[in-house]
Amino acid sequence: MGSSSPTPLPSVGVYLLLALCITLHLASVVTADNNTIATGGKTRHYSFNIQMQKVTRLCHSRSIVTVNGKFPGPRIFAREGDRVVVKVVNHVQNNITIHWHGIRQLRSGWYDGPAYVAQCPIQTGQSYVYNFTITGQRGTLWWHAHISWLRSTLYGPIIILPKRNVPYPFVKPYKEVPVILGEWFNVDTEAIISQALQTGGGPNVSDAYTINGLPGPLYNCSAKDTFNLKVKPGKTYLLRLINAALNDELFFSIANHTLTVVDADAVYIKPFETDTILLTPGQTSNVLLKTKHFHPHASFVMAARPYVTGQGTFDNSTTTGILEYESPSLFNFRTKKSKTKLFKPTLPPLNDTARAFSFAKRFRSLASEQYPANVPKNIDKHFFFTVGLGTNPCPQNHTCQGPNGSMFSASVNNVSFALPTTALLQAHFTGQSTGVYSPYFPSYPIHPFNYTGNPPNNTNVISNTTHLVVLPFNTNVELILQDTSILGAESHPLHLHGYNFFVVGQGFGNYDAVNDPAKFNLIDPVERNTVGVPSGGWVAIRFRADNPGVWFMHCHLEIHTSWGLKMAWLVLDGKLPSQKLIPPPADLPKC
Repeated sequence: MGSSSPTPLPSVGVYLLLALCITLHLASVVTADNNTIATGGKTRHYSFNIQMQKVTRLCHSRSIVTVNGKFPGPRIFAREGDRVVVKVVNHVQNNITIHWHGIRQLRSGWYDGPAYVAQCPIQTGQSYVYNFTITGQRGTLWWHAHISWLRSTLYGPIIILPKRNVPYPFVKPYKEVPVILGEWFNVDTEAIISQALQTGGGPNVSDAYTINGLPGPLYNCSAKDTFNLKVKPGKTYLLRLINAALNDELFFSIANHTLTVVDADAVYIKPFETDTILLTPGQTSNVLLKTKHFHPHASFVMAARPYVTGQGTFDNSTTTGILEYESPSLFNFRTKKSKTKLFKPTLPPLNDTARAFSFAKRFRSLASEQYPANVPKNIDKHFFFTVGLGTNPCPQNHTCQGPNGSMFSASVNNVSFALPTTALLQAHFTGQSTGVYSPYFPSYPIHPFNYTGNPPNNTNVISNTTHLVVLPFNTNVELILQDTSILGAESHPLHLHGYNFFVVGQGFGNYDAVNDPAKFNLIDPVERNTVGVPSGGWVAIRFRADNPGVWFMHCHLEIHTSWGLKMAWLVLDGKLPSQKLIPPPADLPKC
């Protein structure tokens, strides 16, 4: 009887190869509850469960709307070129949408998020899958709710790494840390904005500012709720800064340390050093923190407080965290009972507009061969938009708390934008725009006046309507955003959805169409998605309308958006298949 040969066993190398393949596959699957950074060029799946969560701050507990019970919400990790798929399930009584702030959403406007612009809200018990590809972007962006004031607790970072094997154009950091500036309210922000809109007056302000959701020791019973950043001597840390506050621009500084700004709104810039950062709501910035080469035997306060230009009330407080150097064990043993020196930063005055303006002007694109600044040179369409506050008459038999018994309003070109009851993008795509919007948004102010001089006698806005600007595909746009002093000069952070734009000029007073364009920077202007219109001044931006769809533009001070400082651009399809808006997904929420 012949014997059969045994089946040969796989070599050790085969086992190792199989294990490596399994490891790489598992590494490419990312959920919202872990911080794994996947291999590049993958599809990243996340699950966002919108749920109530009891949170305590300032010795005050309340149930807030969260993603997966976290405040702030979970991090989104991706690489440039990755596809991100996020299933959002709404378990709360509020209608919900999520905006992926700064993501270009090329031809995928259905997933942009602003309620009644890109989509109808996700209602209680319903879900929606956001599905988009990150193209030509790397750095820090963020996600937040985009309906009413729910973004006060619904927000988190989007961390976009370069493509694999593509280095940063600056020194590789030892560690990367998201630093999210926000606000905490002891009461429900939905009740705050509801009361403000009913009375016509200004809203109640926040009770604290926060760093990564923590107020810090300057607030009542918040010593334990303090963000601590532990660092090692002689290392470089990348801080991913985000201003997620509802209604406040914020100065930020770390005592006795210099910060090097290397990125703005997920676009690399020419690095510059500063001791103080200014971020408007919506803006993000990557900064390098180089720690001291020796252990300083001290701790250092990081602090944020508001930059204020308006006439109304504001939260005049400061949030703080602690930068602490890790000590050798022997040093810890010898000094654990001794007090460590604590150094505090000096932040600019609350109303330091000169400091704010000079800081904004320091931003320049890299404008390199690898990262060019493709500034539109030949302009097809010029626009001039005034932005500012105004009033509406108080309804009969109603007591109002706005200026002189009126109701606060806000407008672009004196038009206060009214959101429709169905989504603008859907109305456009289905050809059912009648009764939803009109294509007649004014390109220039209807009634010109001395915008930053003495205010006119009549402060009422013209209308509360839904007008859009319609642009043919690939139109090169120049837009002047002019602040007004109707109810006092004020800085306005304007955010444009679906696009980055180049900030080619800015100044104080009224824009001079004859002399100011000669001063425009068309070589290396900064590329952003959110820009602060200077208080009592103007800013000039340019962009190419190469992304079809309906794109929201609004002030990122949430109260100004609520009062109507918003509008929308309708960019038509191009001729090629690659220039057309994709059809809506099957699960697009219905109004």
